[in-house]
Amino acid sequence: MQIYLGAALLVIVMILSILLICGLPLGELTMGGRYKVWPPKMRGLAVSQLVVQGFALYIILAGGRILPVFISNKATRIACIFFAVFFFGNTVMNFFSTSKKEKCIMTPMSLTEAICFTITAISIIET
Repeated sequence: MQIYLGAALLVIVMILSILLICGLPLGELTMGGRYKVWPPKMRGLAVSQLVVQGFALYIILAGGRILPVFISNKATRIACIFFAVFFFGNTVMNFFSTSKKEKCIMTPMSLTEAICFTITAISIIET
């Protein structure tokens, strides 16, 4: 269950990133709401975010055995722990955001992602 929830939330965030890259005025959901529309420089950096988000999506799906695992169970578990810590940190940052939209929408999403990755990491049996 946590695999599908975590994957769905990652897809939502990836879609948000794509929309931000395309110049839609959704910037209040990110970076403290500093930019309503991301400047071109930020859009370029967001492409690298997409790569990391895509890797996170693969890791949670591989950890849940939905996708084939091309790395060891131990490496998959470590990657899940990394993303769990990352999303817990992201939760804290979002919680203290000056943007109400980021605080109300992205904070619970980040916390849910962190929990999903934590449960997935715990469920991976090392062989």
